[in-house]
Amino acid sequence: MVEKPVLYQIASASSAGAFCPSAQPHMREPRVLGVVRDGDTSYLTEHVPLTDDLVALTEPVGPSRVLRIAARCEENACTHFDGVNCRLAARIVQLLPVVTDVLPACLIRAECRWYRQEGRAACQRCPQIVTEFSDENEAFRRAAIGE
Repeated sequence: MVEKPVLYQIASASSAGAFCPSAQPHMREPRVLGVVRDGDTSYLTEHVPLTDDLVALTEPVGPSRVLRIAARCEENACTHFDGVNCRLAARIVQLLPVVTDVLPACLIRAECRWYRQEGRAACQRCPQIVTEFSDENEAFRRAAIGE
């Protein structure tokens, strides 16, 4: 009897349970990845869940302007997801400059969709990412909305 080879979907396994490093507060399992100050992210050294009390502390500006939030990737529910990859991560690597040669200390790297997809190139640009930004930065606008 001839055995048939077993095929595995490696892409599905590698993206299972991935975290988005540029999430919104309403997404599944939100946690604070870092604090944004003057356009740079200072990464936290321990996992901190995003709670209602923490969100309240960010008013009046709101959490997306002062916190980098990570949450479970919403995959097909997200406008940036093409069914396989995060187009936002690809555009960030293509359009934004490297801001660090040393990979930032990151608590989600092992589960990060951007890192799994783009590798260290995403991490080298990650500290400059702000979920809500000024429209004055053309490169950020193009990366965020794909124009």
